[in-house]
Amino acid sequence: MRPRWLWILVPFGLGTSAAILFIKTDFPNPLLYAQADLGTLIFVLGLGLSILAAIALAVYDNTEKFQIDTIIQSAENRRRFLRRLDHELKNPLTAILAGLANLSIVETSEERELTLQSVQTQVGRMRQLVAELRKLSELETRPLDLDQVEMTELLEESFILAKDTSDADQRELTISIPRAPWPLPAISGDRDLLILAVHNLLTNAIKFTQPGDTIEIRAFEDGHQVVIEVADTGPGIPEEEIAHVWEELYRGNGARGIQGSGLGLALVRAIVSRHEGDITLRSRPGEGTIFTMRLPVGK
Repeated sequence: MRPRWLWILVPFGLGTSAAILFIKTDFPNPLLYAQADLGTLIFVLGLGLSILAAIALAVYDNTEKFQIDTIIQSAENRRRFLRRLDHELKNPLTAILAGLANLSIVETSEERELTLQSVQTQVGRMRQLVAELRKLSELETRPLDLDQVEMTELLEESFILAKDTSDADQRELTISIPRAPWPLPAISGDRDLLILAVHNLLTNAIKFTQPGDTIEIRAFEDGHQVVIEVADTGPGIPEEEIAHVWEELYRGNGARGIQGSGLGLALVRAIVSRHEGDITLRSRPGEGTIFTMRLPVGK
């Protein structure tokens, strides 16, 4: 690093030397005194070039440091992801192996049936995990099937789908969409992916709430954006976990014992990002959580 910075002194040193040479010269007539001014000019130019070189090198070093930090962070994220993937695969595989081993010792057909059902459940869990991982990877390169999406219709469909899921009948689900004096504007987007994003938010709220809790989906227009909120009166998310909920395969302490791959919110964020939107959350432990999705109108 040091030799690179020393090169900054080269134009400064050359300019200084030239200035001294011209100024110290004993000129025979006044006309040549202009050369002294030329020496000053060279000195100033050398100094200016040194300053510019210093600025450029500082910017380069900061950029290089940022790139290195990004690479290190990316590597750490990948290691964390692989550790979580190992955990997510190890649990069902262990259950499957245990079930298969028990088949040889079970004595009744009822026990055999229960063991096979357990194995099938774990196989289904692994199949869902692989399918969602594939969706997540395809989102990075898959071209969007863009169309004008009527958001009122999309949200109502997502709401109906969520009410048909298990445990939804034990929650109070409500929907609030403006209709007067004008409805929500349409947006340009991939309808299937947008339904998946809203559906994931709703089913996530159903999974992490208790019977009798309230889940609301509401939407409104804000400038050139359509804002969609999914709110619940569930247990909330601890502050230290909020930054991690968007990570692939992340499962917080409150997710223990709750079925899921840990990819639902990562898929939501990827879908919103592909639509040039934004998603955030607010949560208060013991009170509830609000997910806020913002999608640009006309994009």
